Amino acid sequence: MTFGFASSSAASLSTPASDASASRLLEPAEWAAAGIPLLRNPREVVSGLHARHHPKPLTAVVAVLDPDERLRASASFTRRATPADGWMFRNALLAQLRRVIPHDLRRRTPVRTAVLLYCRQGDARWTEEDGAWMWGLRDACTLHGLRCGAYITLTHDGWQVLGEGRGGRRPNAHSAPEPLATSEAPPLAPRTGGPVSEVLSRAAAR
Repeated sequence: MTFGFASSSAASLSTPASDASASRLLEPAEWAAAGIPLLRNPREVVSGLHARHHPKPLTAVVAVLDPDERLRASASFTRRATPADGWMFRNALLAQLRRVIPHDLRRRTPVRTAVLLYCRQGDARWTEEDGAWMWGLRDACTLHGLRCGAYITLTHDGWQVLGEGRGGRRPNAHSAPEPLATSEAPPLAPRTGGPVSEVLSRAAAR
């Protein structure tokens, strides 16, 4: 997929830092028009990730699904409360993907799909922070050879797949995790990325 955004290096050379940061986000209309594959059973995906990672506000959970929508790998980390920047989010997501699953860059067409669940304060309406996460997810997927999948927010109102209008009241940002379905395969061991300051500082140093 091509979005017409300048690379982060080019943007940093040609525009002020604040302007470059503002350009590293996707508006809801851009996201909806990008052909992001729909989840067949978004509640099952959300409930599974919630049960495995127990996300609290400011926690991001990135997961890789196979073509049958089975979970192959996932990782969670907590972001530092700093201004949203898609480039920093991209680097943090890419670092987590590299830890938990090999890249698919040798494939002509991506087979596996990455989705992002982000738990935050506020209501379910789109924010610029969401736009920065969308930009970061799309770019991280390109660099790791994955399809860019759904971006899901988890707030006190419940969960919502942005750009699709699908959502539910449970789980939410404050609900207890539901038990994993007994019919599921044994849960993957969740990976946690440690303090986000560590993750983002390592990413920024690259």
